[in-house]
Amino acid sequence: MLTLRGTPRLLPAAAFAVAGLTALSACGDAGADGAGGKTKVVASFYPMAWLSQEVGGADVTVQTLTKPGAEPHDLELTPRQIGDVGKARLTVYVKGVQPAVDQAVAKEAKGRALDAATTVKTLPAPHGGEEEEEGHEHAEVSYDPHLWLDPSRMAAVAKALGDRLAAADPAHAAGYRTRAAALAGRLAELDKAFQDGLKTCKHKTIVTAHAAFGYLADRYGLTQVPIAGVDAASEPSPKRLGELTRQVRAAGATTVFTETLVSPKVAESLAREAGVKTAVLDPVEGIKKGAGGDYQTVMRADLGTLRSALECS
Repeated sequence: MLTLRGTPRLLPAAAFAVAGLTALSACGDAGADGAGGKTKVVASFYPMAWLSQEVGGADVTVQTLTKPGAEPHDLELTPRQIGDVGKARLTVYVKGVQPAVDQAVAKEAKGRALDAATTVKTLPAPHGGEEEEEGHEHAEVSYDPHLWLDPSRMAAVAKALGDRLAAADPAHAAGYRTRAAALAGRLAELDKAFQDGLKTCKHKTIVTAHAAFGYLADRYGLTQVPIAGVDAASEPSPKRLGELTRQVRAAGATTVFTETLVSPKVAESLAREAGVKTAVLDPVEGIKKGAGGDYQTVMRADLGTLRSALECS
C-alpha cells in the first residue's frame, strides 16, 4: 500500500460542504469554459500542467492546483479549488501523488478527469521505506506514481491527453491531436538523448533523496538506492544511514543526489559519511517561480548531472 505523505489527508467536512454548495450553484456549468471561451483544464501539479498547456495550446486555460516551488505531496485544497475541479472540462492528475486531489476528483469530476497512471504501464510501488515500517498509511495505489520521469511514458500520456481534449472540445480536436503528436515526438527525442547519454557509464547506481526515480532507473538500466521511501520528508534512522553508507561504498557511487524542493541535510550527511560529493537531481515535481526552463530543459539538465556522476563516456 503506497502513501506519499503520512496519513491520508481528509479534507474538513466544512470544506466539502462549501464545495458541494458551489457545485450545486453551478450544476449546469460542469465542464464550463474558462476565460475567453477557452476550454478550462485543471492540472494537479507541474508535470501535468506542462503537458496540458503543450497539448492544449491557445485553445485552453490551465489552472495548476499546486503553487510554483511548493512540494506537491503536501498539497491541501481550498474550497474554491475543489469547486474549480468540479467546473473544469478536464482535470489532469496522477492518482497516488496527492491524496487531496484524488478525493476531489472522485467527488467532483467523475468522467471529466484523466489519471495519467491509467495511460501507461506502471511499476510496482517501492518497498522497504522506513515510513512503511513505522506503520504510516499511504494513498491507496499499488504502483509507483512518479511516471513523469520517463519521457517515453510522458509521450504516451500526451497522446491520451490529446484524445481526451478532442472529445471534450470537438471544435478544436484537430489542433489537440496535432500538438499531442508533435509533443510526443519531442519527448521521443528526449528519451533517445537519455538512452544514448547513459548507455556507457562506469557506474549504474543512483543514490537519491527519495524513491522518485524508479521509472528513470528502469528505463535506462540504472539502480536506484533511495534514502527515503516515497515520503520525501521522512528521515532514516541511524541504522538505516549506516546501511546506506555501506551501499554507497559498495556500489562505488561518487555522488549522493539531493533535490530542489526538500531539505538536503540528510543527503549531505550521508555523503559526508560515505566520503562522496552531492549534486542536485531534480524530480521535476515543481519549478520555482522565476526559475526559468520547463520539463524538457530540467530533464536535460538532469541527464548532464547523471552523466557526470556516473562517469559516462
